[in-house]
Amino acid sequence: MKEGALELAFSVSELSGIPLLAEDVPRDPDVAPGEAGDPFQRVAAYAIVTSDRGLLLTQFNDQTHIPGEWGLPGGGLDAGESPVEGVHREVWEETGQRIALEGLVDVQSSHWIGRAPNGVVEDFHAVRIVYRATCPEPREVVINDVGGTTGDARWVAVEQLGDYPLSRSWHHLSEGYLGRP
Repeated sequence: MKEGALELAFSVSELSGIPLLAEDVPRDPDVAPGEAGDPFQRVAAYAIVTSDRGLLLTQFNDQTHIPGEWGLPGGGLDAGESPVEGVHREVWEETGQRIALEGLVDVQSSHWIGRAPNGVVEDFHAVRIVYRATCPEPREVVINDVGGTTGDARWVAVEQLGDYPLSRSWHHLSEGYLGRP
């Protein structure tokens, strides 16, 4: 066999058909304009859980960048875990409740550059898969995920939802997600 070299020629043309990523990604106030974040994507599953006791909410603890704020039970998917498996696991870990899923409500996507609780700057992309669910046998709340990011969890009457400081991700709960206008 004869020795040789492979020669390639290429040309560069303008990209078409695939939108480029937005250059103006929102930044948290404590992140300087020139600070680059490490890319981090998190896919998570959440549930709007209702029962005769009300709506199930969880409170974020100081391991998060939003301690004291409230949101839906749920969280990041484990490697190889389906969203359905993940939402069942997360609701049980954070509240001790077993749920029956009723269907997909929304898929949210948020992208920003911010500082994680450990101080690392992240180029963070959150993908949230949101289900509607009922809890056929609601019980007293028990946080099974000791050491996790849930500080508190409780059943809340829908009429009292305004009394809870909801995180930015869940401000829109009262605007249609709960079947209210």
